[in-house]
Amino acid sequence: MNKDLLERISLINERINTLKYGAEPDELYEPIRYIMSLGGKRMRPLLVMLAYELFKNDPDKVIDQAIAVEVFHNFTLMHDDIMDEAPLRRGKATVHEKWDANTAILSGDVMLVQAYDLLMDAPGDLRAILKDFNACAAGVCEGQQFDMNFETLPTVAEETYINMIRLKTAVLLGFSLKLGAMLAGAKSEQADSLYEFGVSIGIGFQLKDDLLDVYADQAKFGKQVGGDIIANKKTFLLLKALELANDDQKARLDHWLAATSFDKTEKVAAVTAIYDEIGIGELTREKINQWFFKGFEALEKLETAPGRKDALTDFTRYLIDREK
Repeated sequence: MNKDLLERISLINERINTLKYGAEPDELYEPIRYIMSLGGKRMRPLLVMLAYELFKNDPDKVIDQAIAVEVFHNFTLMHDDIMDEAPLRRGKATVHEKWDANTAILSGDVMLVQAYDLLMDAPGDLRAILKDFNACAAGVCEGQQFDMNFETLPTVAEETYINMIRLKTAVLLGFSLKLGAMLAGAKSEQADSLYEFGVSIGIGFQLKDDLLDVYADQAKFGKQVGGDIIANKKTFLLLKALELANDDQKARLDHWLAATSFDKTEKVAAVTAIYDEIGIGELTREKINQWFFKGFEALEKLETAPGRKDALTDFTRYLIDREK
């Protein structure tokens, strides 16, 4: 990542560290300070600012609106962790583990309120911004519910899975970019092109996460390779394998999916071998590239002054090339 992008992220973190979430009761506000201090790529607020900079030169003016998206994102993570019974977030104890589930629910609720508060002084059409934010927030919840529904289904069609990750993950990236354009007073078609870019790239990112969970270099990945296989998570790779497997491969897959007692290393190796036989890795890479190509097509439609897209393009390509 280049120096300019790192400086923008540093600016975002500095502002997050100065936010006043509330004083009392401490049990309500300390979990918010805690989860916001755990870091992360700060991708969403950075996308807001990069989209704004496509049209204007004073991104500091909209930093609070950019951080609103990050607060909302972490609110969803806090509640997702409860639903997933996740013990760790970014290598640290999750809020419901460090405190308890009721505290995490209530603190998350306050974070959603605070996201709205950070949007209130937005330049531009606040009514339109809030309408789009509400649609995005509802979409994220719909995606999470679809994902939970999938747990009880034997398999899911590819288009159904893509729609789930579009809602759960990609629409927030699309909104982040559209928000930056709206804050800068861009034309509606420009904002829409950025939204399409963000959603398509976001789908590609999630598919790449599915791929990396199986095929990443353990030393670079930062978490257990094969975690999705161990958990029988319905990723793009598993769904395509179930769709394309021959009778023998299907029987072996079904065996591992039904197993309740197994050696984790053995299961990951066996399922990965089936993926290799079918060519799932290459199929997934092709699908990822299709979504990235679609995203950059949308970005190419966007008319801006020469050189204005460079920072956004560089950051996107950095994310595409990541290995963790």
